[in-house]
Amino acid sequence: MKVTLKKMGADKVHLDCVATPAEVNNVLHTAQLGFAQNMGLRPEEGKTIAQVAHEKMGIKNLDSIVEAEAIMLLAPYALDKKNIVPLGQPTPEPKEALKRDREFKFAMEVTLKPEYELTSYEPVEITLPRYEFDESLVQAELDKMAENYSSYVKIEDKALESGDACLIAIEAFENGVRNSGLSTEGRTYLTGAGYMPEGFDSQVIGMKPGETKTFTFEGPSFDDDFNPTTTTVECTVTFKEIQAAKKPEINDEWVKANMPWYPSFETLKEDLRRGIERGYRAEYDNFARNTAAAALSKRFQGKIADEAYEQTRNIIIENMRRGVQQQGLEWDKFIEQNGGEQQFGMMLMMQTRETLVQGFALDAIYRHAKLSVTDQDIDDACLSLNPQMNPKQMRKQFEDMGSGFALRESAERMKANKWLVENAIITYVDKNEQ
Repeated sequence: MKVTLKKMGADKVHLDCVATPAEVNNVLHTAQLGFAQNMGLRPEEGKTIAQVAHEKMGIKNLDSIVEAEAIMLLAPYALDKKNIVPLGQPTPEPKEALKRDREFKFAMEVTLKPEYELTSYEPVEITLPRYEFDESLVQAELDKMAENYSSYVKIEDKALESGDACLIAIEAFENGVRNSGLSTEGRTYLTGAGYMPEGFDSQVIGMKPGETKTFTFEGPSFDDDFNPTTTTVECTVTFKEIQAAKKPEINDEWVKANMPWYPSFETLKEDLRRGIERGYRAEYDNFARNTAAAALSKRFQGKIADEAYEQTRNIIIENMRRGVQQQGLEWDKFIEQNGGEQQFGMMLMMQTRETLVQGFALDAIYRHAKLSVTDQDIDDACLSLNPQMNPKQMRKQFEDMGSGFALRESAERMKANKWLVENAIITYVDKNEQ
């Protein structure tokens, strides 16, 4: 992308931009992907997103539908080209229509992120709990591993009760056709756990080992149009034995049989400990950085522009909505659980301000301490954003999307936050004292 910059004062710049055909095609593809996800369109082998949208929704020109979104996606490329960090999200002003395989000209007016100063740059004073690794976490992980490798064994004979595990054989039929998914010569089944419909459990509860029973029950199914419906299942159940879960003892013999890449139980245990402590230490260090940043934010001075509040608030709400959705909650219910609209709005306003103030305060520390970021600092920032992803791969994704400037800002603030803790005056106390 070609970008020409013209200053419009102390806090604004004007950018004239020319996106390459490859960049245009890339943002159109990204925008089409977003459209497909929002509309529930599934990819089909050998077909483009545009072809699927045409067949399923009658859309003849998908590029024209997603053009506005694609143009917005070009903004970060221009910012990254000049290493500009904006105060808010700038809006590109097209000079022509966006067409695939062609250059695209647009302009942007960008409000620059201001440089705030602090009332003091002396070391912050904070109180932290002493770092102590909880060894019980290792045993808890071993117990969880043993539970995952549990096997079911026969116990005393008795009538089957809700909550019991049992070994059963099933012959099931729907409309005279054998249901191979339900039928089995022997399977461990836990009653009352919801694995089968209530009508099934009500028939098998009370059966005794060796007993065979034939009955019908209703189960979920789908009609020819994949609409949910119910079906009647005819089945014969033979109750073989009552069972109970038996957890294995994790020892050298078990490790040799199940995890032979570990030479011994102690090696497995030490590897678990290292992994758990790595995460435990990361949480502690993150808590220390948050505590130091909160103390630093009290030294912030200056007025924050409304556009910064609006953008940060929208990001916080978007992240909240995503988390609420993952928990299977309704947004209105979530707000109600957090005190209602008024209290939730106050909480959101305070969180938005604290997020902005801490970021601007760390920017001031970064400049004051004359810090600089390395490739390792950027990798660390990537890991903090997503510990499960390869940092090099994440960095490439940011840069391919034109958001390298945003990643660099995160790395700079993280570097400043670490420096802040390293130079802080820290009082350590026992956990029960804090």
